[in-house]
Amino acid sequence: MSRGETLLVGTTKGLFLIKDNTDNKVWSVSGPHCDGWPINHAIGDPATGTIWAGGGGEWHGAGIWRSEDGGRNWALAKLTKGQMDDWAATDPDFAQMIGWTGAEPLFGSDFAQIWSLGHAHGRLYAGTKPASLIASDDGGVSWQSVQGLSDHPSRPDWNGGAAGLVLHTIVADPADPKNLWVGISAAGVFATEDGGETWDRRNRLSNAEACGHHHHPAAPRDGETGHCVHNMMRAPGGGDVLYQQNHHGVWRSSDGGRSWDDITEGLPSTFGFPIRVHPRDPDTIWTLPLNGDTAGRFPPGAAAAVWRSRDGGQSWQAMRDGLPQQSCYFTVLRQAMAGDSRDPAGIYFGTNSGSVFASLDEGDTWDEIARHLPTILAVEVLERG
Repeated sequence: MSRGETLLVGTTKGLFLIKDNTDNKVWSVSGPHCDGWPINHAIGDPATGTIWAGGGGEWHGAGIWRSEDGGRNWALAKLTKGQMDDWAATDPDFAQMIGWTGAEPLFGSDFAQIWSLGHAHGRLYAGTKPASLIASDDGGVSWQSVQGLSDHPSRPDWNGGAAGLVLHTIVADPADPKNLWVGISAAGVFATEDGGETWDRRNRLSNAEACGHHHHPAAPRDGETGHCVHNMMRAPGGGDVLYQQNHHGVWRSSDGGRSWDDITEGLPSTFGFPIRVHPRDPDTIWTLPLNGDTAGRFPPGAAAAVWRSRDGGQSWQAMRDGLPQQSCYFTVLRQAMAGDSRDPAGIYFGTNSGSVFASLDEGDTWDEIARHLPTILAVEVLERG
């Protein structure tokens, strides 16, 4: 029986849609969509079926594509200029070839890429590189800056990670539209409780004395987790339980990020990118550790495993059935693991070698459902009701 999933797979050469059309073993792939733009993240609204895909770069500038018909047709909100605009401005033939209109993008040259998207309570958010947050109240047609974050007093001290200074994670509170968390590499976790007017920086360790000393620049220090947060997700339920995969460990907060507990013990390394939380159980989480940022960034021992905890990170289990166990050197990036809300929950991830793996039994077993795609940057799920 089909689960009715559409996976939204952002790659370096456009967006791909992978659909579960007939049964749990047959998936179809369409793409590339979005004119082949690099797509860093894509999300969908299950209520309307609208899909948004954000990306760009130095050549295209930054933009967000929107489809209201399942990916058959797309409209682009071009938000900043790229090199192609400079070329078109001085080359009429090139301008005609790409359909350049000469219109000045809303944000000029303020940022180069869209890195993340979030949708909640009728509002669409986008995170950028360099790090800022913008918002739309009309489904992505028009946009405005969330100036409270850009004006944060710590802004002069924000430092970029290896990918630059990026706002890569947007987490909404399903019960309160005024509550929002974002993750910025390498500035840390920020939260607002007033709809974006003011923001708190939330990286404090719950027990700094037990953390020990680390020489790595991204490691915990000065009473904080380390500012190079890689991905973050809120757990279901009424409590503000958050999980993050950091550059130097996996962390859990039971108070909305005001303090963090290290739950890395039991994992084979402290380094990885994605984190995923069960849609109903706040204590079930998945992550995909890599061997280290300077050791190749592939699964430890070149054998792939998704690690699952059923007790909030107190213990971990390696889930390997169906995953490559020899000569496996892929990387799974920060936005490249997703999940659905089915029972049992489905878990999906994409690799920089162009494969997509799916587990329809909460990680117990895995199938490769697509291969030979471009480098995969993001995976999300759009479910039919």
